[in-house]
Amino acid sequence: MNKIASKLSPSATSMIKLDHTHVMTTFHQYRAENSTTSREALVKTACLALEVHAQLEEEIFYPAVRAVAPDNPALVKSVPEHGEMRRLISRLRSMNGNDQDYEATFMELMRDVLHHVADEETIILPLAEKLLADDLGNLGLKMTKRRLELMAPRSGELMGNMVLGMPASSMLMAAGALLAGTYLVTKVSGREQRSS
Repeated sequence: MNKIASKLSPSATSMIKLDHTHVMTTFHQYRAENSTTSREALVKTACLALEVHAQLEEEIFYPAVRAVAPDNPALVKSVPEHGEMRRLISRLRSMNGNDQDYEATFMELMRDVLHHVADEETIILPLAEKLLADDLGNLGLKMTKRRLELMAPRSGELMGNMVLGMPASSMLMAAGALLAGTYLVTKVSGREQRSS
């Protein structure tokens, strides 16, 4: 394994926890009073993140854990839970943010994901950290590579949804940070040119 790549890539369990945090943050940004555009963008962001997350787990992480703990009940029920999640995502993708059942369907997805995350973080991840401690870095690198493959064709969609789903205050903060960064770069560049 490439030492630099392994240092830049999180372990498999850290990556899964980061994914959980990202999705939970997206869930917390969803508000019924948000504009339809914002709600739809947040739902699409969460759905894409969940689809990629589930695929990484099913292709790379779960088989590794299953090899050392084949009969673990939490692991056994995780794949059908992913199936139910995909069913809800498919339903949401076929709906419009103004549809009567849109919010209820998203709330059902949130409940299912919260339950699934609780099982993973209290049962499956500690089990993997115990039984696969020496392999978690390599698994994380494989998951990182696969994530890049899965996300590359959808990066524009992801960025568009993130921008549309951001609350105005966050966009103002991001714009302010961009302006401050530009100002600092300009100041530093001016000093470097004067000193040469």
